[in-house]
Amino acid sequence: MHTQGKTRLMALVLGIGLAVAGCQTTDPYTGEQKTSNTTKGAAIGAGVGAAIGLITGDSSSERKKRALILAGAGGLAGGAVGNYMDRQEAKLREQLQGTGVSVTRNGDNIILNMPGNVTFMTNSADINAAFYQVLNSVALVLKEFDKTVVDIAGHADSTGPDDKNLELSQRRAGSVSSYLAAQGINAQRLIAVGYGETRPIASNDTKEGRAQNRRVEITLVPVTQ
Repeated sequence: MHTQGKTRLMALVLGIGLAVAGCQTTDPYTGEQKTSNTTKGAAIGAGVGAAIGLITGDSSSERKKRALILAGAGGLAGGAVGNYMDRQEAKLREQLQGTGVSVTRNGDNIILNMPGNVTFMTNSADINAAFYQVLNSVALVLKEFDKTVVDIAGHADSTGPDDKNLELSQRRAGSVSSYLAAQGINAQRLIAVGYGETRPIASNDTKEGRAQNRRVEITLVPVTQ
């Protein structure tokens, strides 16, 4: 097993122990802390399932999907996927109208493109105060439609050193992920990754193009059975 996989597994095993400990009750006669066998089995089963999901699969999204299913979250089946994502897309368009965030559909995935001038100050990973309400709106929809993996990707323009751009894009993706988690979105659904300047959507030769490339994209991927 790769080191990264081992680290994830160790973290999940620790989480299982904490979950079991958190489900203890007090015996009214002896005053002792006890955990029922049913509670232990449920917590361990879900935790082991999540662990298996996180160390299998061909991509981060696939691993997250497997982990969520194995942890008991369930997945969408067959024709239910398209309808589920249609309703989520409509709700997002309603919530994000006029915010500067675009909503794009790509098959069963939904992509939210958040330009840098909307989300962050130049050379900063601190979320703009005006953008909190936008993320709050996104979080409301994510809570309602919880059968999705939330893939958060940070991007930069070509100004400055490559390594700095990569690090900044990673911190920006992390900031959005952390904020969504703080709004009650299950952290197991969230993936945060930075791509630096490697995935431009416009020319870096113009000011307008660079502004488009400084962005955060959130891709909502349905959890399917």
